[in-house]
Amino acid sequence: MFELMSRYAASQIPFLFYTDYLGSKAHVIPLDALEAHGIAYAIREHPKNGDKTLSRTPIPYTTYKDKFDALIEEIRRGNTYLANLTQPTPITTNLTLREIFERSDAPYRLHVKDQFVCFSPEPFITIENDTINTFPMKGTIDADIQDAESRILANPKEMAEHTMIVDLLRNDLSQIATQVTVERFRYTQTIAAGAKRLLHVSSHISGTLPSDWRSHLGTMIRKLLPAGSISGTPKISTVRILKHIEGYDRGYFSGVFGIYDGKKLESAVMIRFIEQNGEQLIYKSGGGITLDSKSMDEYTEMLEKVYIP
Repeated sequence: MFELMSRYAASQIPFLFYTDYLGSKAHVIPLDALEAHGIAYAIREHPKNGDKTLSRTPIPYTTYKDKFDALIEEIRRGNTYLANLTQPTPITTNLTLREIFERSDAPYRLHVKDQFVCFSPEPFITIENDTINTFPMKGTIDADIQDAESRILANPKEMAEHTMIVDLLRNDLSQIATQVTVERFRYTQTIAAGAKRLLHVSSHISGTLPSDWRSHLGTMIRKLLPAGSISGTPKISTVRILKHIEGYDRGYFSGVFGIYDGKKLESAVMIRFIEQNGEQLIYKSGGGITLDSKSMDEYTEMLEKVYIP
């Protein structure tokens, strides 16, 4: 499917694509065929109004702490420096997946019928005029805490975590681009999170692609997967460690989806993700862990990310 992505892009055929976390599964659908495939997307469009309810049944803190402690031990051994630990949370809501798609307020939304819905605040890459951009998002705090912005920007643990991700993404882009530059380092954005507001920290990295990038688009995207912000560093060993410790299949959660309109590409990391599993809805969420992380703080952050914005 990644080869098909390149062929469509080279022929300037508009399409939507989405992949699983590891990039082992990819789907490429022309935009004029989305409805027939039960797929809907929205990028920076206003949602419909409507009441939303959500209740959750998270894993116990003790279960999470066992996984957290196992990950910290891997960090102490030098096998990883930063890893994004995630877990599934069963939820109940008054909405269907389609209604969640229509009513969730997020820059990047995707609904695949009878499978999942995603309402992500995080861009993956954009490509326009031979320039590639990525916007790693790492660091979250309750926006209503007094001095929230200054607190998170001054926090040494958050600084170290974000710096590692920026370095990882800069190296990732250097595989496919030249003149890779950190355009803006650690700026904040406020995201609606149900009844709360969350402050996220992002950075902006850019690079220059060869003029024939469309003919190699699928190959380039495959090289960038999994996304650094939701895996960790070093990437290969961290992915292996997370597979063992997380103990569940992420599937399409933390994969990527994007739109090629015939000229440019825009894409997102599929976080804020709800999966249909029979009659049960499963919300998948998590956060970055470093040696300075505290288990209760990370458990709380994981649950704060279980919401419909």
